[in-house]
Amino acid sequence: MNESPAADARTQDRSATDPADPVGPDGRAVRIRAAVSADVPALLEFWARAAEGASITDDTAGVAGLVARDPEALLVAEVGGVLAGTVIAGFDGWRCHLYRLAVAPDLRRRGVGAALVAAAERRFAALGGRRADAMVLQHNDLGRRAWEAAGYRPEEQWRRWVKPLEG
Repeated sequence: MNESPAADARTQDRSATDPADPVGPDGRAVRIRAAVSADVPALLEFWARAAEGASITDDTAGVAGLVARDPEALLVAEVGGVLAGTVIAGFDGWRCHLYRLAVAPDLRRRGVGAALVAAAERRFAALGGRRADAMVLQHNDLGRRAWEAAGYRPEEQWRRWVKPLEG
């Protein structure tokens, strides 16, 4: 079966032999894969404890809709089969958008977030993306430092304008 480079990015196992690779507390490698619909309840629970802020789309219908519409967009990191982190790597055909970078509190600063961002960037490159932006809450200092470490910078001239849509 021929898989796209983006599909390769969603199932990449990271080797624990390279000290730069992320590892869990017991030395197990971090595996990055695309989320599936069966992950939705665990993802919502994970975001409630590991992510900053909430969104009107943080519900079963919102996350299941994302997974159904773009099955490779929601990337999850696992250590020993346990959810360790997430990032949403959305591509609309023109721009690359990153949301919901979240790492389990006990696994932060171990490279899990960096591995998720790198997998998202590989997905974007395979899709022809040329620039990525990340949604970061102004008060989220930990998140701002993580994005800065990954090479992202705020563009102060831009502000996000939002309008909830009636269903």
